[in-house]
Amino acid sequence: MRIGYFRPTINFLNTKGNLRFENSRDIKRNNKLFRRSSLAITAPSFLITSDEHFIRCCLPSAMLRICLCVSLIINIALSQQDTEEPVTYTCTDGYEYDSARQVCRDIDECVTLADACKGGMKCVNHFGGYLCLPHSAQIIVSNGEEEEVADPTPPQPALPAVRVPHVPSGPASTGGDLARGLPAQGHTIQCSAGFVPDEHGYCRDIDECTGNPCQQQCINILGSFICKCDHGYDLAPDAVSCQDINECAFSPYMCQGDCVNQPGSYVCVCPDGYQLQAARLCQDINECEASHNCREDQMCWNYHGGFRCYPRNPCREPYTQTGEGRCSCQSAAVCRGLPPSIVYKYMSITSERSVPADIFQIQATSVYPNMVNTFRIKAGNEGEEFYLRRTSNVSAMLVLTRPLRGPREHVVDLEMVTQNSALNYRSSSLLRLTIVIGAHTF
Repeated sequence: MRIGYFRPTINFLNTKGNLRFENSRDIKRNNKLFRRSSLAITAPSFLITSDEHFIRCCLPSAMLRICLCVSLIINIALSQQDTEEPVTYTCTDGYEYDSARQVCRDIDECVTLADACKGGMKCVNHFGGYLCLPHSAQIIVSNGEEEEVADPTPPQPALPAVRVPHVPSGPASTGGDLARGLPAQGHTIQCSAGFVPDEHGYCRDIDECTGNPCQQQCINILGSFICKCDHGYDLAPDAVSCQDINECAFSPYMCQGDCVNQPGSYVCVCPDGYQLQAARLCQDINECEASHNCREDQMCWNYHGGFRCYPRNPCREPYTQTGEGRCSCQSAAVCRGLPPSIVYKYMSITSERSVPADIFQIQATSVYPNMVNTFRIKAGNEGEEFYLRRTSNVSAMLVLTRPLRGPREHVVDLEMVTQNSALNYRSSSLLRLTIVIGAHTF
């Protein structure tokens, strides 16, 4: 980046605390040869780099160890007239030219800019610019006594240590003020809370976390520290200790089964007959496919949360078993007034199932022309928990109308009557439905 432009005939000289530019040129005037020299500018500088046409002037700063560059653009024009050649000066940003003293004077942006720093930050002026620092930063200002100060190179701290030299405003602000800003011998540096002075004159942040002030996690910040809690904990009102979060109190739907709070976490527990699935769901265990204690003459029937043993032959006199779960009466005289056949069926539902709900369909197994089938609930509906909805001439749907709370067993007799008036034919069959209601809603 090109900082300043000078003609190759311009000489520059670095002096202690100053950089002097001198334009020396042999001029022929009225057949006389003489040398004219004009002083260009004097500015504080300590580091000079140059090439054939360009010069960079850098000002090593004690503030945060940043090299603040002062770019000086000097346009020197030799007049074609016989009068003394005019010299013009242009100062870099952050400086203004003082024609009386012929120097570039620092501008105090903290005074000239109303909103130099935002967010409640502290404005600190320095050569060629300004800094916005938090109010917790300690600014070291000297008593104005000038002294020689070495330029130490302290090790880079983990968090920045802040030292800001005092820059007075007004016409007297020149490059010589750079030597000020460090405490004179015998002076004590006072740092804000959370900082301590080090051997280099910096206010260095104290790492309070080394003393383990927090119960769990400690985060060091400039001038203080913050306590943080692990997952599953909240910061207590004392801002240091952590208290467990009871996740189970957030919602009754944290777990499908039971929610058990633990330090920093929680676990879901399923009741007997269920196994945990996906950390929070409960899946029914089919004991009939695993291990059960039903006898050989019994069949195992699985339901939500358990199993039951029912006789493989449910038929009672005068009925005999004619198929799986089917009982028939072989004597018309003995079975007069009784249904000629009874079919046994089993099903299970969850407790407090939402209603209305279609739960079971009854359907004729044989279809004859001109036959009319009618369906009704013959027994087991004393509480009016069910009704039958006819879906066709040969089928009907059992509808649950009231929630049933488990665990319990409910037996419903569904009757189908088949008749043909032309043939004076009438027959009936009974379906005995055993409904097992589980203990849980899942």
